[in-house]
Amino acid sequence: MNFAKRNSLTGVVAVSTPIDLAACVREMDKPSNALYSRRFLSRLRGRVRRKSVLTPNLYSTDGLSDVKTIWEFDDRFTAPLFGFGTAAQYYETQSAARFLDAIRVRTLVVAAKDDPIVPFEVYNHSAFQTNPALELLATEHGGHLGFISRRKPKFWVDRAALDWMEGVLRDGELQGTKADEVAFP
Repeated sequence: MNFAKRNSLTGVVAVSTPIDLAACVREMDKPSNALYSRRFLSRLRGRVRRKSVLTPNLYSTDGLSDVKTIWEFDDRFTAPLFGFGTAAQYYETQSAARFLDAIRVRTLVVAAKDDPIVPFEVYNHSAFQTNPALELLATEHGGHLGFISRRKPKFWVDRAALDWMEGVLRDGELQGTKADEVAFP
């Protein structure tokens, strides 16, 4: 089988997906998320420091200790390094929200309304109502990747994703479609 000419994507499951990067970074940079933000920022700084040792001509640590927010980090390091200029431009051009209308592969998006990092409002995007390939599974509780139940199965999101994927595969078989014949947009 020549995989270069065939597609093998039948369905996609995305959990706690930050489809609007600017909204998510603004949420992360709120005082109520200081614990998440500090840890994330610490890891980003560590990466820059490690990379600057290997390739100092690409990764400078100048001003790294002055960065106090993720937005500031992306504005001073990420965006310029990858040719986006500013964090705002980076977030605008790289957010998945721009591409939701174009999705043609069945996609399940699992989101919690109480996610402290991904504000649920990002899922008010019109594509969730107009694009038949998109399905939103929204829960009241779950936090960010914390879909834990008091009852069995404790980690229910895994089972929900697998059940959904099995349904997608079963639907494809019923319609005479094989996984490697589904077209990309």
